[in-house]
Amino acid sequence: MKYISLLLVLFLSALSSYAQSDIETVKETITQSEIEGHIYFLASDELKGRATGSAENKIAAQYLATMFRGYGVATAPKLNNSYMQPVVLTKISTPTNTTFAIGTVSSSNLLPVTKKNIAYTGEMVFVNHGLETDYDKKDVNGKIIIAIAGSPDKTDPRSAFALLKKKRTLAKSKGAKGLIEIMDADQNVWDNLSHYLNTDKLTIDGDEEEPFAHSWVRIATDTINTLFKDTKNLEGTFTIEGITKSTVQSQNVVGIVEGTDPRLKNEYIIYSAHYDHVGIGKAVDNDSIYNGARDNAVGSVTVLAAAKNIAKFPTKRSALFILFTGEEKGLLGSQWYVEHPVLPLKQMVYCFNSDNGGYNDTTLATIIGLERTTAAQDIKDAATAFGLKAIDDPAPEQGLFDRSDNVHFAAKGIPAPTFSMGFTAFDEEITKYYHQVTDNPDTLDYEYLFKFFQSYVLASRKIANNPTTPFWVEGDKYFSAGTTLYNK
Repeated sequence: MKYISLLLVLFLSALSSYAQSDIETVKETITQSEIEGHIYFLASDELKGRATGSAENKIAAQYLATMFRGYGVATAPKLNNSYMQPVVLTKISTPTNTTFAIGTVSSSNLLPVTKKNIAYTGEMVFVNHGLETDYDKKDVNGKIIIAIAGSPDKTDPRSAFALLKKKRTLAKSKGAKGLIEIMDADQNVWDNLSHYLNTDKLTIDGDEEEPFAHSWVRIATDTINTLFKDTKNLEGTFTIEGITKSTVQSQNVVGIVEGTDPRLKNEYIIYSAHYDHVGIGKAVDNDSIYNGARDNAVGSVTVLAAAKNIAKFPTKRSALFILFTGEEKGLLGSQWYVEHPVLPLKQMVYCFNSDNGGYNDTTLATIIGLERTTAAQDIKDAATAFGLKAIDDPAPEQGLFDRSDNVHFAAKGIPAPTFSMGFTAFDEEITKYYHQVTDNPDTLDYEYLFKFFQSYVLASRKIANNPTTPFWVEGDKYFSAGTTLYNK
């Protein structure tokens, strides 16, 4: 009887321990001091903004790989016992010389939207905003088009950006040789645009840049009205010189932890974030280093927190940890990964991405795409357990779901939301830090981050241990891609 009683006590003890295990394991492996230490290193001035292809980007990758090794995360297949997945990129340089002249107006301050050398002297055709109806009765074949940036209703930079591809495609279809968009912007806006556009461009090796010259130039509205008041076609010069191509080597950081369930371990949850940022740029108050604490040292360390926890306390499903390079250059690291996966994509049943622009509400965790997958309740419950509330995308107009690394996995059919710090709108509190020199580690609320990290890791465990495999909610944009991938 004593023996049976002892077994009963041990069984009940084990059952009680199991019921509390997920929360308790999260508390055991995550500390606020370790979070601070990781973020302060990754977002330090010494790493100079972790620009893709830079020496400092490689140092950040090695740091992350070293953490994986220390936590006991294994290397993944196809990587020759390394945590580094080579990513081969093509760098297209900025031009060495740009000129634009038409009528009495000239400027050497062009912002190339596409990277293509051109030397043109001849007729230029003004087409208002460069939309379909603006081409009526105009012969633009073989000529340079001049258009006002944006649309008649919206000329702000964001709206102008949204129309870039549409205008370029239309101009090419009409036979134009190039497109120059004129923008009336104040100096601060122009400087920010220059920081974004007047930099070396990286592409996946083999991707060809569009063979079409497209640039912005800054000209005041009054000058535009005067220049094109009487004549719509003028002689002009448009020159872009010195653009070259070269190969750049970068790297994703990849690790793996095998699951514990004999059946479910064949399913993988991806835990991902990008670790690059925008590097060094325009100086503001004598600071030219864009440290990227929020974007995305926080996301990288979120994945480290999950790796440490799951390596020590493996989940039923297997875990694949991926830290991407090149997100800021066009989601390149994630694009490379889905084209060169270390394991079959059909075994990846969920991608739990973490990316951040900033936060303005420390009571929340904002999950872009929360309600788009069947794992929503696991994520909500995890946030609640650590005093936060999980909400879905509060700014759908920003198109955030399709602007982070998760989208490449979603396009393949893998359910892939993005776990972000709490925000209720893309307001001044966000833009104050987003891609700014102000995004430093000493401006973060680490008590909030402690809850945020715990919520992510607990959600990770819940999803990975849930008997039901997560999937898209029926009717989602990517639902059919998922049914194809998984043969549902």
